[in-house]
Amino acid sequence: MNLHEIAKDLLPKVRKMALSLPMALLAAMVLVGINEVGHMRSQEAVTQMAHGQVTHGALNRLLQSMLDAETGQRGYLLTGNDRYLEPYDKALASVQQDLDNLRNQFLDSPDDMQELSLLSRQISRKLAEMELSLKLRRQGNEDAWKFILHTDVGMENMEAIRKHAQALIDRSAIVVKQGQAQVLRSLMLSRIGIATVTAIGLLAFFMYLRQAHALQQFSLREQLLLERERDRLEGLVRERTATLSELASHLQQVREDERGHLARELHDELGALLTAAKLDVARLKSKIDTQVPEIAERLRHLTETLNSGIALKRRIIEDLRPSSLSNLGLTAAIEILAREYGERAGIEVETSLEPVQLPEPTQLTVYRLVQESLTNIGKYAKAQKVLVSVHSHPKHVAVQVRDDGQGFDPASVSPSSHGLAGMRHRVEAAGGRLTITSRPGNGALVSAILPLPHNPA
Repeated sequence: MNLHEIAKDLLPKVRKMALSLPMALLAAMVLVGINEVGHMRSQEAVTQMAHGQVTHGALNRLLQSMLDAETGQRGYLLTGNDRYLEPYDKALASVQQDLDNLRNQFLDSPDDMQELSLLSRQISRKLAEMELSLKLRRQGNEDAWKFILHTDVGMENMEAIRKHAQALIDRSAIVVKQGQAQVLRSLMLSRIGIATVTAIGLLAFFMYLRQAHALQQFSLREQLLLERERDRLEGLVRERTATLSELASHLQQVREDERGHLARELHDELGALLTAAKLDVARLKSKIDTQVPEIAERLRHLTETLNSGIALKRRIIEDLRPSSLSNLGLTAAIEILAREYGERAGIEVETSLEPVQLPEPTQLTVYRLVQESLTNIGKYAKAQKVLVSVHSHPKHVAVQVRDDGQGFDPASVSPSSHGLAGMRHRVEAAGGRLTITSRPGNGALVSAILPLPHNPA
């Protein structure tokens, strides 16, 4: 399964996961709405219950005041003692206050206001009846107030008062019960809403966890595919690198073979021609009159030219394929190379060389490394002194070429610099490591570490 197929399979799950968040938000909004509605209804119900409780209390106080007034009135009628009139007067004031409070309570309820009017009329009759009895008692009309006391008028008035008060109490009780029912409904609505929202929230959370797990699985599969692709690309890069390295080594070997072939051709053909020409000049000297100054000068110049050509041929051959390396060994070849370079460039070249046992290809690598380093110093370094060292260690050979020239920044060297790239490739192809250390104004150090063979030749 590739990345495209995984993404196609994951798209519906991502959409479901994107749906879980709106669901959770909607559930939260529904819960807030339910709580607000329940709160408002509960407030209304509490207000109704409080109104009913206040009404119930006012009616009870009114009935109690009427009973206190009647008790005080009867006590005065029976004893004639004025101290019984104190509770009577207090009860009358309380009755009037309770009636006023009830009128305020029932302003928004026409039915209750009508019932209160009937109650107030009966109270007025009862109060008038009691006031008449007291008046007759004060006037000393015994028969009249006793007649009123023993009639059923007062009892009928009290029964009517209790009847209308009880009606209002029953109405307030109904209001209280309605408020309680409303509170219970609000609580039930809140319970249902909380349960529903909790279920929706759990569902959304479950969907989120499920899709998160799916995303995690997708991420793992994507990571595995990326790792496989990376391993494949790394393998391909290693393969291509190995191929290019092998090709570069082959081209380098071909280049060395061509150099060797050209060196042999120059040695055999050009060397034979120059030697024959020099022998011919020697024969000419014996055949012609060398006393003539012009002829003698020409022969001398021709001999010097041939000697210079033979020297140039020898130097070119040594550059192409150092015979000293194969005939005298690495140490002697580097000493000769350093001495000849110092003479040509006018630079002091010191050597610190130890005999080393390396295969012939590795010896050639060391020689070319020193040769290329000296060539670069002559071109760019403007150095006065160069130190070439070769030291043998138990497991490797260290080669260093140090100069005191103007130095350079290794990071600024162009990748197209074939000299340094060639040196690095030669060393790495031999299993070694090349390091170039330099700073502007502080010279340069070219260092190579080459491993020793297990069975050195």
